[in-house]
Amino acid sequence: MAIDNNKTNAQFEQTVAECRALFEKKLHDYGASWRILRPTALTDQLFIKAKRIRSLEIKKESLVGEGIRPEFIALINYGIVGLIQLSKGFADAVDISNEQAMVLYDQYAKEALELMKRKNHDYDEAWRSMRVSSYTDLILTKIQRIKEIEDLDGQTLVSEGIDANYMDIINYAVFGVIKLSE
Repeated sequence: MAIDNNKTNAQFEQTVAECRALFEKKLHDYGASWRILRPTALTDQLFIKAKRIRSLEIKKESLVGEGIRPEFIALINYGIVGLIQLSKGFADAVDISNEQAMVLYDQYAKEALELMKRKNHDYDEAWRSMRVSSYTDLILTKIQRIKEIEDLDGQTLVSEGIDANYMDIINYAVFGVIKLSE
């Protein structure tokens, strides 16, 4: 069976474009207020988004009327924020313009796309045969790993760093958005 990586690449780019548009609108409304988030707070924000997805998958009902797809989009955007925060550190006040935030967003979104392309080549689109609930569990696992690395002050012996876990969260969340859109 021929693997159509071009379809995946296009779907990934379309999903990230949707996420980017929302991110840009939120920048307009709030500025880069997320610059204040310390790493542990950002990890907890990722956790509550992923935990809500899992809760909705299990309960099959939302009492606030928002579904799973917007939470995957939030995970993508917070994952990119995480990568920005790793590179710049947190701040006590907003210290970048909206334009600078968008340049950084685009940089890390592109890095996530390039990583997905390499992994998708090696794994032959295995993600397409996975269940959306598996993406959720894998994201929660990555968040738990980040928590452990944070608790170790980054002093790991053999593990990938927090940045690799953010990248995987972004990519699994993109896959979730794609699957829920098909």
